[in-house]
Amino acid sequence: MSISIADYLKRINQKVIVCRPEDTAQAAAELLSVNRIGAMPVCDENFNLIGIISERDIVRALAKHNGDISDMRVKDLMTVDVVTARPDQNMHDAMSIMKRYSFRHLPVVEARKVQGMLSIRDSLEVNLQDARLEADVLRDISLAARAK
Repeated sequence: MSISIADYLKRINQKVIVCRPEDTAQAAAELLSVNRIGAMPVCDENFNLIGIISERDIVRALAKHNGDISDMRVKDLMTVDVVTARPDQNMHDAMSIMKRYSFRHLPVVEARKVQGMLSIRDSLEVNLQDARLEADVLRDISLAARAK
């Protein structure tokens, strides 16, 4: 059984980086770069999720507007139909959601409030830990059977 998203977020003690819809594309790009993240939630003044902005959104806008987007607002570039996960789901659910929709970042939301952001790397890490645990258990069972 995979760890819950809530437990995983507690374990990694994540600081969630967000931006506002009124922020410029330049400010959003700087936040992504400085924090070494690929996407971040866009929240209103009450920390309610209203969108997500990713490196891909910025690159698409650069291509569409011939590189002149630094003064554009995040609200004009962000993805508004955001698929999210709940804290009570598990990390395998998160990976399935990201795989199904072909994206690498998944906001965790409860009552419209952002609780965290998961990346495909997070889900792969948990799956690797689960696989190692399963391999250890199978090895122990095999050794115990041989000892009899």
